Amino acid sequence: MKPSYVGMDRLGAIAFALFLLLVWQVLSATNIISPLFFPSPLRTFTALWNQIVEGQLWGPLGSTVSRMAWGWFAASIAGVVLGAMIAGSPVARAMLAPVLDFMRPLPASAIIPVAILAFGLSNTMSTAVIAFGSIWPVLLASVQGFGAVSDRLAEVSAALEMSRRDRFFKISLPSALPDILAGTKVGLAIALILAVVTEMQASLPGLGQNILMAQRSFKTPDLYAGVVMLGLIGFVTSMALQMLERRLLKWRYTGQG
Repeated sequence: MKPSYVGMDRLGAIAFALFLLLVWQVLSATNIISPLFFPSPLRTFTALWNQIVEGQLWGPLGSTVSRMAWGWFAASIAGVVLGAMIAGSPVARAMLAPVLDFMRPLPASAIIPVAILAFGLSNTMSTAVIAFGSIWPVLLASVQGFGAVSDRLAEVSAALEMSRRDRFFKISLPSALPDILAGTKVGLAIALILAVVTEMQASLPGLGQNILMAQRSFKTPDLYAGVVMLGLIGFVTSMALQMLERRLLKWRYTGQG
């Protein structure tokens, strides 16, 4: 994609976002929709700014991001390792595939009561639920990536008498990396969702609990401020992963803007 087109796309995205904010402001200001349940952007961002200035945001924000990051990291490591085992070993595939196929359709929110029984109302419980829900995109992408390694590359590694370790880190992992990164992006979005869900369900301090408490006390500007903050977290982390992908997969973006 040419740089000029990239610039136009970004300007278009900004213009569309501003248009949505304008529509939101007009609908709220003209009482077409109730400002009690749908406060204007001005009230929402004022509430968010007040939380930032008064220091009310940083503790819950840190708690939510920390849970999301730890759960996602654990899911990513486990997903890649299990994916490599399943793709590379018929024995491991025969042993693990039936159990994983049984567990994969289970909704992560459904295991929250089980996790509470096992770990109590703790960060460990939240991390376990997040890791359980986030592992599946990474695992499936890893199986696909490691399973799609070219036969010619395998033949070359055999001809060069590469060790198993060298074959994994120099051939299999780089070949599977595009699929793995795609899976980690999806897993990160799921991790954020589950961090909020566990905070709401288990009364853990964080943005999820703040949003729930604002809803119960009809502080809708604070509620929407929390939702906006979650959107910003998702946007920033997604952009960070995109930058990491561009660094790790330079060959894919060569010649692009």
